[in-house]
Order: sequence, then structure tokens, then C-alpha cells
Amino acid sequence: MQAMILAAGLGTRMRPLTDHTPKPLLRVAGKPLLEHQINRLIDAGVDSILINISYLAEQIEDFIASRLWPVSITLSHEQEPLETAGGIQKALEQGDLDPEQPLILVNGDIWCDYDLSQLPELAPGASGHLVLTTNPEHNPTGDFLLSNDGQVHRKPSSAENTDMPAYTFSGISLLNPALIPDSQTAPPPVALGPLLKQAAEEGRITGEYYSGYWLDVGTPERLNQLEQHLLSSDFKCR
Repeated sequence: MQAMILAAGLGTRMRPLTDHTPKPLLRVAGKPLLEHQINRLIDAGVDSILINISYLAEQIEDFIASRLWPVSITLSHEQEPLETAGGIQKALEQGDLDPEQPLILVNGDIWCDYDLSQLPELAPGASGHLVLTTNPEHNPTGDFLLSNDGQVHRKPSSAENTDMPAYTFSGISLLNPALIPDSQTAPPPVALGPLLKQAAEEGRITGEYYSGYWLDVGTPERLNQLEQHLLSSDFKCR
């Protein structure tokens, strides 16, 4: 199984902590966020991990080179961040990802104790499977609807009524690479969100609700919140 960690963002919401350190290398529970993400993927049994990098990329290069990892880790350099789907697009066109194999995709700036080994196989014809979570204060109306049969639906306008609950996309997904258009069809930067919403509207996205701990570690306050959570829990750092 192949996986990709999205780690090319500028980390502007995390300033001043990211003035001289890329967000993936900010530390929590004694280790960089990126190392925790890599370890979770290793525990899930992935064979290879691709990480896209841009801002202060040399620091992430040095970090990856400083460890002996039990899986193959490849870095995909972006002169400027190419957005979420644009980074995948570039990696596919460079041959860094296998277009015939599903891709575990994880946002580099989230923390979630979801067991990545439990991601189900994609249903026939599906473009992706999303892990959805409870709506946080900063996203109170959610991103997608989820029906009882595990089908993800595009969130309707406020004028439309629906009995389905709305949840927030956790930043964890299993994708069919065919979801991502090539650069001739859609030049980068390309965002993943609109592609997922279109596929959901066409009935090609499944999902599940996860009630465990999840946090978008996007600000210094939330980084501190995560640190306090881990200190008060039975989390054991590898």
C-alpha cells in the first residue's frame, strides 16, 4: 500500500512558530508532527510513503535523511505549493505514485488516533473513501453529508433540507488516483476539495464517521491543545 503526507503548506496560521521551522517539524510529545504521521503509516503496514514539500524544504530533507526508516520515503519538491490535488498530480506524472494502486492520503497538519489499517478497500467504481469527524468550532456546519449506507454526499445549500448529518473531513482518506486529473486537463494548482465534492455528487465517494480524537493542528493554540491532551492521556510516544 502506498501513502502520501501533504506537507508543502506555508503554515501561515501557525506563525510565529513557522517563521523559521516548517509546520511538519513542529514538535509535540517530544517529536515532530511529521514523525508521528510517518509512524502511524508504518504501523498501518504501508510499503512506501511520499511527502510533498515546499516551504523550508531543506529542513524536512535533513530530517528524513537523519533517520533510518523501515519503509521507502520519497520527497516531492514543489517550487511553490501546488494545492492538495496539485501535489498528487505532480507526483503521479513524475512516477512517484502508482496510478494503479489506491493511495492513503493524510494531511500533515492533523492529529487523529484513527487506526489507518482499518481503512476499507474501495468499493467498485468508487473514487475515494473519507474518514469524517465531529464538526469543530472552526467548521461548525461540516464539509459533507453521510448517509446510513456509508455514501458521502455533497453538502446542500442552506435552503435545502436533509435528514443526513453533516460532518467534517478529517484529512484522512483512501483515494483512487484516477480521481486526480492530469495537468493538461487541469493545470496546477488544483484543490482536492472540489474534486471530492463533484465525485460525491456523482455517488463515487464512500465514508465513515469516526468519533475518536481528532484535531486540526493549524494554530499555535491548537498545537498547545494537542500537547495538553497527550500529556493527560495514556499516549506513548514511539
